[in-house]
Amino acid sequence: MTRASPRVVLAALLLAAGAASAHDADILYSQVRRVTPDAARASPEAPPEAPEVRQVLTLTAGTLGLLLPADADGDGSVSQADLDARRAALEVGVWDAMPLTAGGQPCTRTAHSALLRQTYVELSATFHCPPGPLRQTYTVLSVLPAGYRVILGSSLDGEVPGAIFADAAQPSVAIAGPAEAGGEGAGAVSGFGGWVSLGVRHIFAGVDHLAFLLAVLLVGGGLRRVLLLVTSFTVAHSLTLGATALGWVVLDGERARWVEAAIAASIIYVAVENLVLREHRHRVLITFLFGLVHGFGFASVLAGYGLGDSVVTGLLGFNLGVELGQAVVVAVLLPVLRMVRRRPALHLRTVRVLSVCILAAGGYWMIERALG
Repeated sequence: MTRASPRVVLAALLLAAGAASAHDADILYSQVRRVTPDAARASPEAPPEAPEVRQVLTLTAGTLGLLLPADADGDGSVSQADLDARRAALEVGVWDAMPLTAGGQPCTRTAHSALLRQTYVELSATFHCPPGPLRQTYTVLSVLPAGYRVILGSSLDGEVPGAIFADAAQPSVAIAGPAEAGGEGAGAVSGFGGWVSLGVRHIFAGVDHLAFLLAVLLVGGGLRRVLLLVTSFTVAHSLTLGATALGWVVLDGERARWVEAAIAASIIYVAVENLVLREHRHRVLITFLFGLVHGFGFASVLAGYGLGDSVVTGLLGFNLGVELGQAVVVAVLLPVLRMVRRRPALHLRTVRVLSVCILAAGGYWMIERALG
């Protein structure tokens, strides 16, 4: 290999990381329930034999504020009175922007309401729909900043395992009933393998986690020490991911935002250490402590996927997927970094250049997330 090859590889890795987006933790969670005629007949609001669809959309007050002026009284916060006053705006800004169809024919919205919960806003609507498979188009995503997506958990007289995803690139999704749940619907998470795949995809999409891992590996040392560093990070984030997914620790929208800011701070800290310290005796402990923070970041994303009764399967599969993705990153980076370390001058320049780039990225994320 020529002298320039390690530089080329490292530059390619850095550019690939810079081209990715950070967390896609900006989520709207939607639950759609289609009631069969027998069940609908028991509802006084529905005529006999009329198919009825009930939908609940969960989002933060901040996200709602991006869709419409939710703060009616201008006091800086959203109250139940504000939601009541914005009833007409909610109908146009939210429900009209999420058309629902059945068998290619539009559904008719019969009612909608808005409730302010402790940490989020819950929007509900009922529809009368003709026979046929349901499909919804989330044109609201075109109004929201890039990175927002809808996590859709659907059911037809019962819960359907897994979830369906919609984003700005693919805003229209089919809503599967039980007979369709085992299919290969786009974006569906089904079974243990689906959660593993989701974890792998998330670690590669989470460029902030990759930046932290790269910063740690730059001065990681030999294979034994690298394994110790990776293990400490794995154990730590598994602890907080599990505690949050099982409900032992609760992350509301505000806390999740500060977790994301803390992840950025961890990236800044490790990058600064790389630049100012010659020895990193406490790096294993530092990696463990920051791993706890990153675990909360993983949990904030996992929480949006509607685990339902699949908590254990989803948690284990997602965590295993994260570890597999992380192992692939280490397997790719470690041989390259070991070759670079054989040339001390090149290694020193590489650590400085990449650490400065990582520091700049962490600073940007820190400001962006702290300011919301």
